[in-house]
Amino acid sequence: MTADPNAATQGYPAPLPAHRRPHPARYLVPALVAAAVAVGLGAYGRTHHPTGTAFNLAGFSSTSAVKSWLASTAFAFALVQLVSAFMVYGRLPGPSWAPALHRWSGRVAFLVAVPVAVHCLYALGFQTYEPRVLWHSLLGCFFFGAFSAKMLLLRSERLPGWLLPVAGGLVFVVLTVIWLTSALWFFRTFGVTT
Repeated sequence: MTADPNAATQGYPAPLPAHRRPHPARYLVPALVAAAVAVGLGAYGRTHHPTGTAFNLAGFSSTSAVKSWLASTAFAFALVQLVSAFMVYGRLPGPSWAPALHRWSGRVAFLVAVPVAVHCLYALGFQTYEPRVLWHSLLGCFFFGAFSAKMLLLRSERLPGWLLPVAGGLVFVVLTVIWLTSALWFFRTFGVTT
C-alpha cells in the first residue's frame, strides 16, 4: 500500500491557500509598535530628570505606598483576566458573561496601571542601580510595548489560534514580575501599610 504524500494528515488542518494566508505585516506592525513603545518609554525614563514624586493620594503615607497599592489592584484584575481567559477559551467552566468580565477586568487593570507607570517614569525614571530595579525598569517598558502589540493583534483577523493566548500570557507574566519587583518588595520591606 502506498500513501499519498500530499494527502492531509489526520488531526491537522490543511494549510491555508496562498490568498488566505495572513500577510507578514500583520505580525510585523504590532511587533514594531511594541518595540517603539518599549524603547520610547525607556528612553524617556532614562533621559528625564526624576522629580521624586508624581502624585500622592490622601490617606497614604507615601507615593511608594500609593504606587504599591495601585500596582496590587492592577495585578488583582490581571488575575481576574487570567481566570476569565481560561473560561473564554473553555479551559474552565464559566458564566456566559465571562467574555465581558475578561474585557472589563483588562480595561480596569490597564487604567489602574497607567498612573503607576507615570509615577515610575516621571518621578523615578529608568534606574539601574541594583538588579531588582533594573529588571523592574526593563520589564515595565516591555509590558506597555507587549500590551500595545496584544491590543493591535486583537483587531487582526485570521490569526493562529495560539497567538492571542501566548501574547496575553506574556503580558500577564511580565506584569507579575513587575509586581513582584515593586509592590511585593515594598510590602515585604516596609510592611503592608497605606
